[in-house]
Amino acid sequence: MNQFLAPILTLTGLGLFFGLVLTLASKKFAVRQDPRIQKILENLPGANCGACGKAGCAGFGESLIRGELPLQACKICSEEQAAEIAKILGVEAPLKEKEVVSLRCHGGKKAKDRFIYEGPASCRAAAQVLGGYKLCDYACLGFGDCLRACPFGAIKMSPEGLPIINSELCTSCGQCLASCPRNLLVLIPAKAKVYVGCTSHDPAKTVAQACAVGCIACKKCEQACPVDAIKVIDNLAVIDYDKCTSCGECIKACPRKIILWRK
Repeated sequence: MNQFLAPILTLTGLGLFFGLVLTLASKKFAVRQDPRIQKILENLPGANCGACGKAGCAGFGESLIRGELPLQACKICSEEQAAEIAKILGVEAPLKEKEVVSLRCHGGKKAKDRFIYEGPASCRAAAQVLGGYKLCDYACLGFGDCLRACPFGAIKMSPEGLPIINSELCTSCGQCLASCPRNLLVLIPAKAKVYVGCTSHDPAKTVAQACAVGCIACKKCEQACPVDAIKVIDNLAVIDYDKCTSCGECIKACPRKIILWRK
């Protein structure tokens, strides 16, 4: 019996020793969590959408505390949430103008095809094949990369093959913007009631040959605007939202019906 006692005592002693070492090490090298992190997480949206560049809200909260990211990096925080987090951090709450996503192409089936595309059902993939199958280099390719990128289910595709944004579900996180290879989705001020549904800078003749609704730079919108809020710049109508009163005169004047009311 004594021959087994020594090894048992030795192993027991070693176990106690290493247990003590691990306990002391865990205390010495423990990462102390900032008590503010939990309060910040309680006020973040919790969507884990990744629009801030971090994997989730927890990563964003830690980056806030370390000063690596500004509070404005969270695109979907409400004003109330941002104000509460600013109070926790001891900083001034950022001024945030609400924005909405707008589609800057309404060609769809009205935009002519250059060739028949038979590759992967992805806008990014289609754009790599000879610059895209649409005759207009600015046309929406219609495969719904933006739909798949949206973490909130705010986008669906229309029968015309164009994304429709549900403004009630959209948080303006910007994920859809990054997914579009042609940069056709943009953020505009929520106060804006009208927008230009085209991004083509091609000459009028080229536009007319490629699309039934593209901007032809006729300047009729510019002439109709009573507050000088819309100008044709580089063959494309551009709205100055600091001046625009959303009177709708430009919409009435546009012969191509490419200036639209935002729904």
